[in-house]
Amino acid sequence: MHPRSLQNGILKARVYDAPSVNRLLDTLPKKEYARLLPKLKTVRLVLGDALYEPGDVIKFVYFPIDSIISLISEVSGTSLLEVGMVGNEGMAGLSVFMGVHFSSTLALVQGSGTAMRMSSAAVRIEANRLGGLHDLLHRYSHSLFTQVSQSSACNRFHLVDARLARWLLMTKDRLGTEEFPLTQEFLSNMLGVRREGVSKAASILQNGKLIRYSRGLITILNRRGLEAKSCPCYRILKAEADAYLN
Repeated sequence: MHPRSLQNGILKARVYDAPSVNRLLDTLPKKEYARLLPKLKTVRLVLGDALYEPGDVIKFVYFPIDSIISLISEVSGTSLLEVGMVGNEGMAGLSVFMGVHFSSTLALVQGSGTAMRMSSAAVRIEANRLGGLHDLLHRYSHSLFTQVSQSSACNRFHLVDARLARWLLMTKDRLGTEEFPLTQEFLSNMLGVRREGVSKAASILQNGKLIRYSRGLITILNRRGLEAKSCPCYRILKAEADAYLN
């Protein structure tokens, strides 16, 4: 499935308490951030845009502020599966930091919003400085690797309703929203299940009064209940993301 077919899957979320900074950049020492600032440009990320596709040269990296970028793998040439999610805790285009110039996944804007953009060339220069950004990206590499490996196990072994709960919580944490306009087609691609499976999972969460799902709009009603319903992966991934920034 081509990424453009997902454009109408998730609309711009209704923001209640949207993040105002990228947490990774905000963790940098003030002097280092001030030095990097001229190399950073605030850009608008548009829902459904592919920042890069498999095999593309990565020209820019992105530090989301109130947007989300999905890292997606193509399965069997026809189906898509989200293997990672990048929000205000991280950076899209991490392979540049590791000396790899090409993308191995589709980087798709999942939630519209803003991000700080830096050229890949500038990132490579900064990687050689062995400063705060270098150290943070090393720790973030471990955090993202944990997310990808944990998500792979989650997709294989956990029930769809628990996985949906995890996905909603991770999205809320990064966008600062309670409501997500979503279609079953989009969720089926993110979770790697048929639409019928998404519908059943959403009904389970709705019957438990954890969410409200009507005409493609999901509203989180009970965060604590949703956390209890989620598989353990959510707590593992949240703890990992929080830990590397401290």
